[in-house]
Amino acid sequence: MWIMKDLLKYNPIWISLLLLALISCQEKDNSVLHRYAGGALGTNYSILFFAQENADLQKEIDSTFLHINTSMSTYIADSDISKINAGATTIKVDAMFQEVFGLSKRIHAETKGYFDPTVGILVNAWGFGPGKMQVLDSTKVDSLLQYVGLEKIRLTDDDIIEKDVKGIQLDFNAIAKGYAIDRLGVLLEEKGIEDFLVEVGGEVVSRGINQNKQKEWTVGIDDPQVEFGRRLKLAIQLKDRAMASSGNYRKFRIDSLTGMKYVHTIDPKTGYTKNSNMLGATVLAASCAEADGYATAFMAMPLAESIAFLSAHRELDGYLIYVDDEGELQEFRTPGFQELVAY
Repeated sequence: MWIMKDLLKYNPIWISLLLLALISCQEKDNSVLHRYAGGALGTNYSILFFAQENADLQKEIDSTFLHINTSMSTYIADSDISKINAGATTIKVDAMFQEVFGLSKRIHAETKGYFDPTVGILVNAWGFGPGKMQVLDSTKVDSLLQYVGLEKIRLTDDDIIEKDVKGIQLDFNAIAKGYAIDRLGVLLEEKGIEDFLVEVGGEVVSRGINQNKQKEWTVGIDDPQVEFGRRLKLAIQLKDRAMASSGNYRKFRIDSLTGMKYVHTIDPKTGYTKNSNMLGATVLAASCAEADGYATAFMAMPLAESIAFLSAHRELDGYLIYVDDEGELQEFRTPGFQELVAY
């Protein structure tokens, strides 16, 4: 199954940045708190870091977002990915595209196909993407499945995308936002900045500490049972790690004739939407792109497989919120995640 998480839509589980006691900027080693905020990738971003008072990174921040959009935004007609999806066969993709493609291939393989950036055609057909919704039956779904499968696409030694099936399309929207956050983190590190927190659309990467508090950055996870508005579920202390969340409790449509609820989770193996008992998945990883991809996969995987995966991959930590067979809310937390819970 698959979660439609695109760059231009509201992220289902917002991660509240709990910027406690950041009212006065106390200096430490001549560093002060800098904050940049605005709109990018169809959502909002917030960047906090401690550096010299004259630090000015707005142009470089904007350039990073522009570069990622130009390379991988499916909502920009002349981006590299849009041209490739339209049939171009000679475009040499840039280093960012190559990194995201390679990581997508790895997560696709590790999750046995539950993470699949080629499933967009089905997302559109079921009415959850920017494309035209279709009336689907088993014959139509089977015909669309020929265009699904990341294993049908490869990157050549010349950095050109090759497809086994003409018409198959790539959509990195479930991983590119996390990658953008990572690139912003690299930008700050290259400037010698050691203490920062970057958030884009509710996903974050942290380094060092909050100098004003002299402890790790505090971030919060919203309660997935709140369909309108926001309510904090819990908060954790995050240091030198990235966090991303995904959820399926807000993105759905109800058929006006049958009253049937269709969630935005698509099974790339069957082509059909599937109801899921999983409400939200939060993943901690070394990079936000990884956390983004795995969180998407866990929303799609059967619960038992997600738990087993987290248990086998000790480099990851996770927090899963789900409903049991009796309709009761349940949680699963890895030991590493539990150790970070502040309240």
